[in-house]
Amino acid sequence: MKRRKFISTAGAAFAGSMLVNPAIAIKARARNNNKMKIALVGTGVRGVGMWGRSLVQEYSDILEFVGLCDINPGRLETASEYIGANCPTFTDFKEMMQVTQPDTLIVTTVDSTHHEFIIQGMEMGADIITEKPMTTDEIKCQAILDTERRTGKKVIVTFNYRYPPHCQKIYQLLREGVIGRITSVDFHWYLDIYHGADYFRRWHGLREKSGTLLVHKSTHHFDVLNWWLESDPMEVFAYGELEHYGHNNPFRSSKCRGCPHKEKCKFFWDITRDENLMKLYVANEQYDGYLRDGCVWRNEIDIWDKMAVQIKYGNKVQVSYSLTTYSPYEGYRIAFNGINGRLETWVKERQPWQVEPYNEIRITKNFGNTELIQIPHAEGGHGGGDTRLKDMILRKNIEDTWRQSAGTRDGAMSILIGIAARKSIDSGQPVKIADLTDLKPYEKRL
Repeated sequence: MKRRKFISTAGAAFAGSMLVNPAIAIKARARNNNKMKIALVGTGVRGVGMWGRSLVQEYSDILEFVGLCDINPGRLETASEYIGANCPTFTDFKEMMQVTQPDTLIVTTVDSTHHEFIIQGMEMGADIITEKPMTTDEIKCQAILDTERRTGKKVIVTFNYRYPPHCQKIYQLLREGVIGRITSVDFHWYLDIYHGADYFRRWHGLREKSGTLLVHKSTHHFDVLNWWLESDPMEVFAYGELEHYGHNNPFRSSKCRGCPHKEKCKFFWDITRDENLMKLYVANEQYDGYLRDGCVWRNEIDIWDKMAVQIKYGNKVQVSYSLTTYSPYEGYRIAFNGINGRLETWVKERQPWQVEPYNEIRITKNFGNTELIQIPHAEGGHGGGDTRLKDMILRKNIEDTWRQSAGTRDGAMSILIGIAARKSIDSGQPVKIADLTDLKPYEKRL
């Protein structure tokens, strides 16, 4: 068999294996149908909250923690107490895996290190639940794909934006063909001056750690686009600038605590008012030097704070996407243009005005009427998405009716849009998704 044909055949077989629902595969491998044995690496806020304490409090009937790991021993001790898992703690990841032998490893470390723990975890016998983004560049992405292929283990990527009721309703309406064949999408995301600024206080402001917000944040948005459209991205072109945060200010400091400019800085943030962050981060700075309240004007910030991306899909849908990080309100507007009409929504997450107790979807038919559909907010974080995501991943009686469970192919296709956009901004040229890994983009997702 010629090499080109072998790669094509192997790639197709691998793609087929990735279409197996990863949540079903992981739950089926829970040891002897008893409680799933869980280990967690990375004890920051997301790890200890979403994937730590809440699992102990809400899912102890079906799982048990066997190990917690972090390179910061102080934060690890604080996290262990907060989570309440009553399990051993480790600063050495391989030691934790060897000693505890978990069924499933949860990865919530800095984005640029996700691949290390995903790969080592699979090689040491565990299935993986990883926070988004799956990783930060195409080389690390390919390494994860290769390891999953070689070990037979499964990776779940936690895309919670697939799960809120209004997102699910949009998926359902598009599948029903309410606006006919989709031709283009207008998608604009706004981070406000509180949430948006917070990315520039933290490690996310460094490209080497986050891959830029086109990977860290936008992977959410690109994934839900891929899911809604049921097609793969083919080509990306993008623009990006850093014109607000970072060096774009006449004064700066290293952190907000003790800043001599706090009286005139509108972005001054007093971390001392948050007891949990003080315990988890400030009390443990001595171990790794990480500043949770870093200055948003630091010269070392090298990511963009405004981005615009053009995406061409396999089904010929054209997408115009933008991300702004210093808006007066938070949320997003999206409109799907079809041959028979338009479906649009404006999701308001944090605003200076009263937020309605529902999200509204507007359907306008060509030569027809407008229909408004109101979807009540669900309980829990991210519009109810967090709870529904965890139920899908962990509870055995949940059916994946809307194809919400996401594996490595989903994780790859979302980050590859961000990676391609990053490369396009750097080069000024469009980037083809097929040139980044051995995954073949499909016109119609299988």
